[in-house]
Amino acid sequence: MASVIEICNSALNQLGASAITSLSENSKNGRLCNARYNTVRDAVFRAHPWNCLTKRITLAADTTAPDWGYTHAFTLPSDCLRVLGINAYDTNYKIEGRKILSTESAIKLVYISQVTDPNEMDVLLRETISAALAADILQQIWVSLLQLTYKQQKYLTKNINLNYLRLDTQTLARVVIIRIKVLDQQIKFKQTNL
Repeated sequence: MASVIEICNSALNQLGASAITSLSENSKNGRLCNARYNTVRDAVFRAHPWNCLTKRITLAADTTAPDWGYTHAFTLPSDCLRVLGINAYDTNYKIEGRKILSTESAIKLVYISQVTDPNEMDVLLRETISAALAADILQQIWVSLLQLTYKQQKYLTKNINLNYLRLDTQTLARVVIIRIKVLDQQIKFKQTNL
């Protein structure tokens, strides 16, 4: 069974960072995943018309009409992240905030819903969230690792030839840049093949 922790650990694994056991874990990786997961997930949801997130609903008009321009207002469902379409031919409508304004008295809406259970998500969607989360937290994870490497270098300057450690840090920086490019390509590939 898929879980949010599994998605987060997949992102951390892509970066070579330590896994977490819960989002409330008191570690840098836990705090980063806790702070960024929902935002990244919703951004990935909005970026593509995922079949597993698509919902259909018929909306009834609100009791309060718009002041001018349209005869009816409709409140978007609370789990609506993106409107994909309105199934009413020749409907003149506009989305303003969390309302759809229209001249129709009822609207058939197709939208991307905010699903929170990873088991309801397609495996490619979970992998895309993982890759996007890795790209999002990459800087924070690697800055910490590079600072640790620098601190280690500073501590060891008295006893060890630092040319090897400097080379190692430079190599590490190159690996980070290559990894960013690979993640970017993976995200682009997944978006074009869905």
